[in-house]
Amino acid sequence: MSTHVKRAFKYRFYPTDAQTAELSRTFGCVRKVYNMALAARTEAWARQERVSYHQTSAMLTAWKKTEELAYLNEVSSVPLQQALRHLQTAFTHFFGKRARYPRFKSRKTSRRSAEYTTSAFRFHDGKLTLAKMTEPLAVVWSRPLPGGAKPSTVTVSQDAVGRWFVSLLCEDPGVKPLPATGQAVGVDVGLDHLLTLSTGEKIANPRHERRDRAALAREQRRLAKKEEGSANRARARLKVAKIYARIADRRRDTLHKITTRLVRENQTIVIEDLTVRNMVKNHRLARAI
Repeated sequence: MSTHVKRAFKYRFYPTDAQTAELSRTFGCVRKVYNMALAARTEAWARQERVSYHQTSAMLTAWKKTEELAYLNEVSSVPLQQALRHLQTAFTHFFGKRARYPRFKSRKTSRRSAEYTTSAFRFHDGKLTLAKMTEPLAVVWSRPLPGGAKPSTVTVSQDAVGRWFVSLLCEDPGVKPLPATGQAVGVDVGLDHLLTLSTGEKIANPRHERRDRAALAREQRRLAKKEEGSANRARARLKVAKIYARIADRRRDTLHKITTRLVRENQTIVIEDLTVRNMVKNHRLARAI
């Protein structure tokens, strides 16, 4: 059995018009199947019955044979099956009291994504081709994959700004345990500062955070004044989404750098056990928390 760590390698890509249409259709079918299976399981739950993944898989086969849902046959079956597996995982977490009851996917707010397993993609000589597609994706390989990498799953997604991403899950033999340091550090999450360490070091909030927030508030005010359903509102919504994406990208980058440094420098990291869910009810402090 392999002891290698699996890592996801995420890249931007630029689909052709045909690939965009195919992926958009797939996203819609994934959402439809997930919601229909969730509805079926919810109805059963109300009758105090449980529905298994295999039962939802049988439902999917039956749905495809109906005239109303025949369009589900037009996309790769693998992302649809994966949607049912993800729903099963969500219910497992719910029954294990680790998560809330699964929620329906919304056309407007839910993440647009589809997951492909090895039978539904081909990766050869640095070219990735998905099921139902004739051409490989135009991926920007911004960093190399591990030598001889064979992705086990490929997830395609599109964010609110319209950027396309592909994430390849691969075994990475290059990941090795860090040498033991004997160092320990306590981390306190603050409001004035991002983090305060037990060493006395204070890590400030990113400088650009306040500037980005001001720009976001300005564009949100403009969006609120636009007429529902108008082209101007669509443009304003995209501006707001772009600022949100920039804030999320910068925050992710900052936190990744800080956590990587803390893990490399310390053997033990102690974090205060906060009841975050209750704390964020204070709307004045929610964003800082």
